[in-house]
Amino acid sequence: MAAIASHRTGNAAESGSVVLRSRFVRRIGYAALLLPAVVGAAGAVAVGRSDAARRWWARIGEQGPAARAENGRPGRARLLAHSLLCLPLGLLALIPVGLEILFVLRGILYPLVQPGPYTNAWGGPSMAGAWLAHFGIGLLFAVAGLGALWLLNRLHARLAGGMWGGRVGVWPVAVTAAAFAGGVMLVIAWLHQV
Repeated sequence: MAAIASHRTGNAAESGSVVLRSRFVRRIGYAALLLPAVVGAAGAVAVGRSDAARRWWARIGEQGPAARAENGRPGRARLLAHSLLCLPLGLLALIPVGLEILFVLRGILYPLVQPGPYTNAWGGPSMAGAWLAHFGIGLLFAVAGLGALWLLNRLHARLAGGMWGGRVGVWPVAVTAAAFAGGVMLVIAWLHQV
């Protein structure tokens, strides 16, 4: 009987970890698609489809049915203001999305993207050493990119509460502005380096 109970407990813990993983992946996906959501929601409001924009922002901002029912429906002005407020977050999300794309191209597919010789490459002179070095460094940046996307999603969820009548405070707006300024400086520095 104890074996059956421990087996059931293991399944419950396992299903809980699956839920956490799926929530983590969903949040990363929402953050990666934040810029298209900003453009789509602003466009939907502009053509008179505010209900569609409300549904998108409620799903992406993780505002459950209880919060939506309690705080009412945001009007067109709030929907557009939220889109404008989230535009920097959507633009900022392009940086970690770019890191993920670079990881695939320069980490996983390195031998296909960079055909030898590998004498001056990191990890060279062999192809295996160069691939392993680029894969390892790319993996670190890919994990950092996923973490950044998760953080952007959490910041957006905090900002989305204000659209539904919740109190946002000054910190999420200040963090958004500071992160956007840092992202702009990073992109400018990267462009000068290229």
